Formats: sequence, C-alpha cells, structure tokens
Amino acid sequence: MKTMMQRSRYVSLVAVITLLLAFFAALLWGVARAVAAGYEILTTLGQSSSVSLLLIKTVDAFLIAIVLYILAASIYSLFIEDPGLSSQLVARNLSDLKSKMSGVIVLVLAVRFAEYLFEELLAPQEVLWLGLAAAAVGAMLIAFGRTGSQDQGAKDRKA
Repeated sequence: MKTMMQRSRYVSLVAVITLLLAFFAALLWGVARAVAAGYEILTTLGQSSSVSLLLIKTVDAFLIAIVLYILAASIYSLFIEDPGLSSQLVARNLSDLKSKMSGVIVLVLAVRFAEYLFEELLAPQEVLWLGLAAAAVGAMLIAFGRTGSQDQGAKDRKA
C-alpha cells in the first residue's frame, strides 16, 4: 500500500502540466493584450481614453498567468519534489498555498474592479455594489491567508 501511495503522487503531474499549459496560454493572452495596448498608444499618440483600460486588462492577463504558475509550481513542490524555485513563488504546504493564492486573487479582484470602473458600462450604484462586494471578498481572502500563515507559524514553533 505504501508503494502504491508513493507512486500515485505522480498523478498530480496531470494537474501540473495542465496548469503550465494554461500558464503559457495566459502569457500569450497577456502579450496579445500588450501588443493591442501598444498599438492603441502609437496610433492615437496616447490620447485615446481606452489606453488606461487596455493597460489594466494587460496587467489582469499577466496576473492570471502568475496565479497559474504559482499553482503549478506549488502542486509540483507539494507532491513530487522541490522545484528549486524561490520560496516566495512556491508554497511548501497547503496553508502557504492558500495564503499565496489569496493575495494574488485579491490583486485580480482589484484589477477587475478597475476595469469595470474605467469601462463605465455600469450605473454608479452598480459600481458601488461591485466595489463593496470585491472589498468584502478581498477582506475575507486576506483574513484566510493570514489565518493560515499564523496557524503554520504556530505549528512550526511547536515542532
């Protein structure tokens, strides 16, 4: 049974490879958005009102790519072996992964909110509700992230 459990950990490579493929796709998506933003800047000499929104959308694409990379590297680290990356990129346990993901998701939420704010497609009251909802979710994610890192710190001190 022990041997089967040890070997079955390699099944997690399916998740790692899939996340890496999604990471590369998201990078290409970000590059495409950056090229579109650059084209808009050049053709309008930066005078277009959509330049800020295009740049924010570019940041959003790259943040999503970063999330995918952190997940792939962390799953590899947790189940297979140490990938030799910075501890700031790779979670060493599930609490650490939760904390890292919470922080990045809060950034994505903030960027998404800014997109809605700049697009001006929503009524002011809808933007307010969206902002309050994003703030509530962000606060909960930050709290969960800090709780996990404090719990892990307490466990590390006991060991």
